[in-house]
Amino acid sequence: MSQPRIPSGRQATLTTRGEQADRVRGLETGADDYVTKPFAPKELIARIHAVMRRARPALSEERLTYRDIEMNLTEHKVTRRDRAVVLGPTEFRLLRHFMEHPGRVFTRDQLIDSVWGHGIYIDSRTVDVHIRRLRKELNGKGNQDVIRTVRSAGYSLDAESAIS
Repeated sequence: MSQPRIPSGRQATLTTRGEQADRVRGLETGADDYVTKPFAPKELIARIHAVMRRARPALSEERLTYRDIEMNLTEHKVTRRDRAVVLGPTEFRLLRHFMEHPGRVFTRDQLIDSVWGHGIYIDSRTVDVHIRRLRKELNGKGNQDVIRTVRSAGYSLDAESAIS
């Protein structure tokens, strides 16, 4: 029985065992889906997309919102209190990552992997520069800082305990 890993700790099972008892056992032991061979490649791809949508529902949305910030993913626009926020491409990706995972603390290395990509060498202090730029644009006009710095850990989108 082959169990390829799906992002976010999700699992799907691909097997020749198609009996109901086998499918039930696979799902009960932690698989998020169960596909029997032979299968149509289009169906497999559709099932993978469905598992990913369940794992990260924010990815299927065209808009992300957090408190008074709205991010339109299709138009690549950000507003805060109905005022346009102009962001560079890296700051946009950084904010999107935070808005997909509000409250979660990310280290600089995790942010580099998620925002810039795996296998890319970026000095970890570059993250600080982009966080500063993101804060400057988001907090213009006296808005509350929603990016929390966690000493010796990283950054989080967390308006309740953010420090300026």
